[in-house]
Parts: sequence; C-alpha cells; structure tokens
Amino acid sequence: MTTVPSVAEIAAQIDHAILKPELTRDDVDADLDLAREYGIFSVCVRPSDVAHAVERLAGSAVAVGTVIGFPHGTTTTQTKVAEARQALEDGALELDMVLNIGRLRSGLVEDVEADIRAVKRAAGDHIVKVILETALLDDGQKVAACEAAERAGADFVKTSTGFAGGGATLEDVRLMRAAVGPGVQVKASGGVRGLDTLLEMRGAGVTRFGTSATRVILDDLAARVAGGQATGAEDSTSY
Repeated sequence: MTTVPSVAEIAAQIDHAILKPELTRDDVDADLDLAREYGIFSVCVRPSDVAHAVERLAGSAVAVGTVIGFPHGTTTTQTKVAEARQALEDGALELDMVLNIGRLRSGLVEDVEADIRAVKRAAGDHIVKVILETALLDDGQKVAACEAAERAGADFVKTSTGFAGGGATLEDVRLMRAAVGPGVQVKASGGVRGLDTLLEMRGAGVTRFGTSATRVILDDLAARVAGGQATGAEDSTSY
C-alpha cells in the first residue's frame, strides 16, 4: 500500500505561485497570508513584489523567491543578471529563471548554457531553478536544456512558466529526471492544481511544485489523511 505523505511533507515542497500580472496588492497579500497560514516552503512572487513579500512574511519560515527573464526568457543575459542581483538585494532567497527558449530551439545550446551560468554566478549560493518551457520544446531540446542547466551549475530544472499554453506532464518530469544527475532537482509547475497529479509527479522524482492551488491541494491531502473525501479538483495548464 502506498503511504500517503503528511500535509507538512507536501507543504515543504510547495512554491506558492503569485505571478499573474493582474494581481492587485490586496490579492498578493491574501496569497502571502495563505502561505504563512499553511506553512509552505516558499512563495514565488513577481520581481516588483519581492521586498513587500519579505516584509509581510517576516517572522515566518516561508522563504521568498522570484522569477528572472519571466515569462519568455528573451531578455539579455546582462538584464537577467541585473534582475538577479536586484532580487537578492530585495531579499529573495531563490531564483526561477527562464532560459532563452528561441536560442535553445535554434540549437545554440552553448549560448543557453552561458546565460544560465551567468545568472547562477550572480546568485552565488542561492538556489537557481531553470525553467525550460516544455510545451515549446521537443524531447531532444528538453534533454539538451537539462544537460546545459546541469553543466552551468543550476540547482533545479523546472518544467514551465504556466503562461505558454501548456504545463507540467508526467512524461516530461520523468524525462527531465532521467536527463540530470542526482545533484540537480526537478520542479513541476504549470497545471499542478490537483492532489493526485502532485503525488504522481512526486513519485516520479519531483521535489518541488509551483502552484497557486496550494489551499485545495493541502486541504484535500488533510482530508485524505483523516480518511475523508478529497474534492477531486481538476488540473489546468496555468498557475
């Protein structure tokens, strides 16, 4: 029989996504308060919200992360480095960067690797997760991206931004897990909005999840642990 993980175990693997461009300050604050209430690992906020998130979450164990080159990955390396430095100065502890998708699709893997390496160098000891945007890549490109990220020193490879019309799939996370060594972790994001999907991907080796459905997932898990019924919320392909 498969052991159901505890709520605390899953909460410790969630990066609660607060990234939609239309979110107001009140919306952001509600999500930050939810993160504190549920004791999740971190929030991933828009760059302009980092300092505010750090201030509002002060005294909690919730880390603040942000995105770099988001959502298209097409900003210059110098711009990504500047974004990374500003985010760390504002108090971010983790960075989720979008690789240069167009250059990857062009076969310019060395350029992609150099872009990642520059951000990782700027981040120092801070965690850097590299977003592949798997919906726009074929399997060979996904593997090449994972290998480039590993060579560049990335800490995670991540499936998606959630803004490209497709999100994490079980097949993709299995492919990504096989493409990198044990020193690189896998993050699934985009479409992780149901407990069963999360647990299935966790079983495939995913160690971090980007989602805005934190409350639904953790409440469903609590009900399952208690022997009740989960809501069975359906997944979608966006944050």
